[in-house]
Amino acid sequence: MNIAIIVAAGTGSRFSPAQPKQFTQILGKPLLIHTVECFEACPAVDEIVLVLSNDGREQFQMSNFVSEISKVRSIVTGGATRAESVKNGLDAIDAALANVVAVHDGARPLVTVDEITRTIVKADEIGAACLVAEVTDTIKEIREGVIVGTVDRNKLRRALTPQAFRYDILQRAFANADLGDNVTDECYLVEKLGVEIAMVEGSSRNIKITRAEDIRIAEMFLSEPPALAGGQ
Repeated sequence: MNIAIIVAAGTGSRFSPAQPKQFTQILGKPLLIHTVECFEACPAVDEIVLVLSNDGREQFQMSNFVSEISKVRSIVTGGATRAESVKNGLDAIDAALANVVAVHDGARPLVTVDEITRTIVKADEIGAACLVAEVTDTIKEIREGVIVGTVDRNKLRRALTPQAFRYDILQRAFANADLGDNVTDECYLVEKLGVEIAMVEGSSRNIKITRAEDIRIAEMFLSEPPALAGGQ
């Protein structure tokens, strides 16, 4: 069984204080619902574990769109950091049933079914996989306020989500790990195990909604016909 952990317990401090970003409306639907629907539609995902704040749990359950979602089997409360939230989601999974666990940011509603599927399939093959995108900007190395070099961007990729792992690998990565703010993704912990992580090329459209202006970008992409959007 392949299980997705969708993490959306954050406060979104860089977003509008009036409304948690995961419940901001995009084309008449909460951002989080758009995200969950991508995993609901993916045949490679059997179950979804949602990680929310206490207030977020209530808002999700009150949504008019919840009745259309069948794969959400557990809703757990997030922790003080993103890593703690993922760990809480991992603890809710039945180890006897889990095969691949895919972890995704709830604030990435533009992920496609194809991206989810390819990442899970690759993780099933080799144990760990990370969806990535090209770095298109020129990257400079700096030291004490001065540019000291140019980094070869052909050797760089931006880490996206989902990131997927066989359950036993992810469980080992989180066991006894320091889950502070420096753990920005799951690959960081899996790398420390010495496990090889395959990269899966994804789209630059798979943005994380961070600021209010990102909503307009998401609306533009979500309004496109499936053929232009790369398919869901």
